[in-house]
Amino acid sequence: MTQTIRSAKQLGNLIRQERRNRGLSQQQLADLTGTGQKTISQIENGNEGATLETIFRLLAVLQLQLSFSPRNTGIGKSVSDVF
Repeated sequence: MTQTIRSAKQLGNLIRQERRNRGLSQQQLADLTGTGQKTISQIENGNEGATLETIFRLLAVLQLQLSFSPRNTGIGKSVSDVF
């Protein structure tokens, strides 16, 4: 599975989907990552402010990896036009 993530909301949705696919509650995922259930909820709801360390721990527990690629902004558009 490869998904393009361009916002905190999209990342949160992916994390929620993967957590549910693994049959984990927010509390169970929080316990596995060493964070609180409230933090998991905030991330899944797309709230910005999670530390990179927390995101990387979540990705590791969910057996996901982060990849970077050039962003396709379309012809004649700048990155600022995409946001």
